Amino acid sequence: MRVVVTGGSGKAGRWVVRDLRDHGHEVTNVDVVHDGSDFGLCVLADLADAGQAREVVAGADAVVHLAAIPAPGLRGASETFRINALSTYNVFAAAVAEQVDRVVWASSETVLGLPFDETPPPYAPVDEAAPPRPESSYALAKLVGETLATQLSRRSGIPFVGLRISNIMEPDDYARFASWQGDPRVRAWNLWGYVDARDVALAARLALDADVNGAEVCIVAAADTVMTRPSSALMEEVFPAVPMRTAVAGRETLLSIRRAHDLLGYVPAHTWTTESAAG
Repeated sequence: MRVVVTGGSGKAGRWVVRDLRDHGHEVTNVDVVHDGSDFGLCVLADLADAGQAREVVAGADAVVHLAAIPAPGLRGASETFRINALSTYNVFAAAVAEQVDRVVWASSETVLGLPFDETPPPYAPVDEAAPPRPESSYALAKLVGETLATQLSRRSGIPFVGLRISNIMEPDDYARFASWQGDPRVRAWNLWGYVDARDVALAARLALDADVNGAEVCIVAAADTVMTRPSSALMEEVFPAVPMRTAVAGRETLLSIRRAHDLLGYVPAHTWTTESAAG
């Protein structure tokens, strides 16, 4: 396929672009920062401009939309919302106008109600059935994106797959994990979740081919937590009032990835324990 990846110069985007090319796809990276690739492989564009979004999507078979202000607090709240919501609408609308075959895009775990250390989740492991609870303009823009995907898919018939991605880690990031082990509250804000950037790339690639109709969202996380302690013990200490809907074994993730497994065939290949040991 000819795939347009927006935000392909970013933390996850670099791995997504590489993975898709390694698997034979023709990929164009669209970003505000050039990735240093050869001529024609990266296009600079402001996706908050509808004309530029339409131009870069033209001719694509599929779109993987990752471009965004990547976290709350990096810009003012209103500017974060404006850029992220508007660019998502423009890319989605361009995909519909150009009649692409599929849109895969980066939603966020923040839609679930992060930070959980301020308001605990309704239950654990938390999953896609939990009511959306955006606590920042960043998260609100992601929820707007999910609504846009639902309605534009309904109107166009194009499948949209939203990946509610957890805290993204690259291999060099795993050196920090040891510093979190003494206090479980340090990483309680997202139920001790994370995901390897290479597994984000895997999920994006699988989502391009999965048997999906309409608009779907899936949590994409690692199979384990960032902690060495069992997940049930972490919940008992930090969130004793939160009901456990299903039992968890050992250090199993508290951000359920069952939906991603069932819908996309997603099985994360990387954990920080094995990567740290290998390093």
